[in-house]
Amino acid sequence: MILTGLLLLALVLLGAPLFSVIAASAMLGFYRSGIDLSVVAIEFFGISEMPILVAIPLFTFAGFVLSESGSARRLVRLSNALLGWLPGGLAIISLAACALFTAFTGASGVTIVALGALLYPALSQAGYEDRFNLGLITTSGSLGLLFAPSLPLILYGIVAGVSIDQLFLAGILPGMLMLVVLSGYSFWKNRHVRQSLSKASGAEIAGALREAIWELPLPVIVLGGIYSGYFAVSEAAAVTALYVILVEMIILREIPWRELPRIIRESMVLVGAILMILGVSLASTNYMIDAGVPQRLFEIIDTYVSGQGTFLLALLIFLLILGALLDIFSAIVLVVPLILPVASLYGVHPVHLGIIFLAAMELGYLTPPVGLNLFISSFRFERSIADVFRATFPFFILLLITVVVIAYWPGLSLVLLNL
Repeated sequence: MILTGLLLLALVLLGAPLFSVIAASAMLGFYRSGIDLSVVAIEFFGISEMPILVAIPLFTFAGFVLSESGSARRLVRLSNALLGWLPGGLAIISLAACALFTAFTGASGVTIVALGALLYPALSQAGYEDRFNLGLITTSGSLGLLFAPSLPLILYGIVAGVSIDQLFLAGILPGMLMLVVLSGYSFWKNRHVRQSLSKASGAEIAGALREAIWELPLPVIVLGGIYSGYFAVSEAAAVTALYVILVEMIILREIPWRELPRIIRESMVLVGAILMILGVSLASTNYMIDAGVPQRLFEIIDTYVSGQGTFLLALLIFLLILGALLDIFSAIVLVVPLILPVASLYGVHPVHLGIIFLAAMELGYLTPPVGLNLFISSFRFERSIADVFRATFPFFILLLITVVVIAYWPGLSLVLLNL
């Protein structure tokens, strides 16, 4: 068993695709248990029957279309017209715009590339310190992961068997807490910046509203449609995809029709990778449950952990390390099935666990050695990884504090669910 584990680890280190390593571990486990290996194929068939599964490709496609359009520029212009007069207003605008954009695109790197080109020079011209600008753009790229229709929220719901509607609600207040804390820091840090304190004219505000009028209904369509009962999550995804095509390709005509096949291909490559990992991970999860791995894990943890508070501390430390080594999608499908039953034994609600998990994994984007945001910012702004990490460190500490608050204050996640 140890030799098999070492062999699989060696395959990972040699660069073998993650799904093949997970599949190999599941198949070896089933083979040793005398179970027909067709059970892996059955798991793939099982996920194809999940009604919610259709939301993943549709939301992903809609996000890719938005990232190709000029919606990011229009969003920044409108935000600047409304809030640019505040001290630190442009920094607060950057945080909010990046969070909203990440929620729809589902990809932190896309946000940095798409909005960074707009916001980084704008912040510099407004008199903000260069290190602050670099840290702000790098950090804010992952802020939207707790807001609907974030792809990691949907994936967690599928893997954990938790209502995605509840997860969308549960992420609102913790996500807002992160935004408020970083906005407060931005306000305090840049209280001396006075260049942008002239209020926008009524004409500028009206022009910005007119320009962004087609993108503004998007959050209303997704959240309003779901919570009013008009749409299921999968139906909201279909309406969102159709609306985005209608606006960006027919009304505004910002994306030529000849580009549509490329956008579909690029978005579905990401979806295919996620579904492949999801299918083999569910097979691996079933084997681990049959083998009693969660129970053994609980017995080991229970030796050193005395209660829920200590468990949450150990969980946060584990997730911070995990986030530094794995991307968020791999972490969800690999780790959630293991920690979910253990957390329930310590009285942690699965919805609350999901918000803790995703909030902590947001920090992984900013943590060496695999912090994705650090590498993308380093490449995009031509700065060393060390410079980018130093710039993000104050933001990292503030986000770490908010993650601790989220973990030890379950009401923040569950109050809107009346649980």
